[in-house]
Amino acid sequence: MIKKIGNTVKKHKLLFENFISLSVLQAAGYILPLITLPYLVRVMGPDKFGLVAFAQSFVIYFTIITDYGFNLSATKDISVNRDNPGKVSEIFCSVYAVKLILLVFSTALFTALVFFIPRFRADYQVFMLSFIIVLGNTLFPVWIFQGMEKMKYITIINVIIKALFVIPVFIFIKKQQDYVYSPLINSSGFLVSGIIGFYLAVKIFRIKLIIPTATQIAGQFRDGWYIFVSTIAISVYTVSNTFILGLFANNTVVGYYSAAEKIVKAVQGILGPVSQAVYPHISRLVSESKSMAMAFLKKLLLVIGSGTFLLSAALFVFADPIVTLVLGPEYGRSVMILRILAFLPFIIGLSNVFGILGLMNFGEQKKFSRVILSGGIISLVLTIALVPMYKGIGSAVSWLITEMFITLSFLYYFSRLGSEI
Repeated sequence: MIKKIGNTVKKHKLLFENFISLSVLQAAGYILPLITLPYLVRVMGPDKFGLVAFAQSFVIYFTIITDYGFNLSATKDISVNRDNPGKVSEIFCSVYAVKLILLVFSTALFTALVFFIPRFRADYQVFMLSFIIVLGNTLFPVWIFQGMEKMKYITIINVIIKALFVIPVFIFIKKQQDYVYSPLINSSGFLVSGIIGFYLAVKIFRIKLIIPTATQIAGQFRDGWYIFVSTIAISVYTVSNTFILGLFANNTVVGYYSAAEKIVKAVQGILGPVSQAVYPHISRLVSESKSMAMAFLKKLLLVIGSGTFLLSAALFVFADPIVTLVLGPEYGRSVMILRILAFLPFIIGLSNVFGILGLMNFGEQKKFSRVILSGGIISLVLTIALVPMYKGIGSAVSWLITEMFITLSFLYYFSRLGSEI
C-alpha cells in the first residue's frame, strides 16, 4: 500500500506540487483577508463596509473585461506549447497586447461612468482607488504560471505581498472616517503583485518581448471569446447580486449581504487550488486519452463532492455562531443570508467538475457558454424581481437558484459526454 501511494505521488509529482502551492495561495487569499474582516466590519460599520463592497463589485466587471477569459484559454494554449519557447513568447506578448487594449478601454469607460453618474460621483475616491485592482490584475500573468505548471512562484509572490499589506489595515484604519484607506491598501497589494509577477514571468520563462502581429492579436481575441462571454454571464449571478442590491438598497443592507457572502466565498475558495491545479493536467489527459481523462474526473467528483458537502453542512448548522464570531453582533441580519448561501460551496464544487474541468477540457465551449448565458439571464430576472422587495434575502435566493440550475445543466451535458466516450 505504501509503495503504491509512493508510486502515485511520484507519477503525479508536479500535479501534487501545484496543488500544494495553490492551496497555500488560496489559503492566503482568504485567510489573510479573514484576519482583517472582523476588524474592518466593526471599525467601518455596515454602511461604509457596504460602500466599499459596492465599489469593488463594480470594479470586478472591469477585471473580467481585461482578463478576457485568458485564465483558461491562454493557460491551455501555454500548456500545449510549453516546450516551444518561441511559441510561448508569441502567446505571452499577444495576450498582453489584447490586455493593454482592453485596459485602455476599461479605464476610459470606468472614469466616465464614475464622474457622470451621481450615485458613483458622490464617493468617487472609493471607486477610483478600487479601480487600481484592475491595473494590478491586468499585469499579473497567472495564466502562464498555470500553463507551465509552476504555481509555486505565484504562491510565493502573493502570500508575501498579501501578508505585508495586512499590516497597514491596522495602522491606518482606526475609525469609520478612515474607510477610504481600505480600497487604497487592497488595490496597492494587487498592483505590487502584478508588477513583480510580470517581471518574474519574463525572467523565469525567458520571454522574448516582441510586437505581435495583428493576426496573432486577433487569434487571442477569438480564442478567449467563448470563455469571456461565459465569464460575463457568471458575473451576472455572482458580482451583479451585490451590485444590483446596491442600486436598490442602501449601503448598510449591502454591508449585511456582502459580509455573509465573504464568509461563503472564503469556504468556496478551498475549491480553487483543486480546479487550477488539475485543469492543465486534464487538458493533457484529454489529448492523450479521453477515457483516462473521464475516469480521472469521476474520481475527482467523488472527492470534491464529499468534501464540499461537509463544509456546506457545517456552514449551515453553525451560521449563527460564525456570524457572531467573525462579524460581531451588529451583523445579526447576515445569519439568514449565510444559511441560504451555505450549500453553494457544494453546488459550485460539482459545477466546476462538470463544467470547467469537464466540458471545457473536452472542447465543449459552446455548450458551456450556453448554460452560463442561460444562468445569467435567469439570475438577472430573479434578482430584479426579488431584490426590490426582499433586499439581501432576495439576492441570496437568486444566487442559490441560479447555481442549482447551472449545475444540473452541466450534469446533463457531462453525462451525455461520458456516454459517448
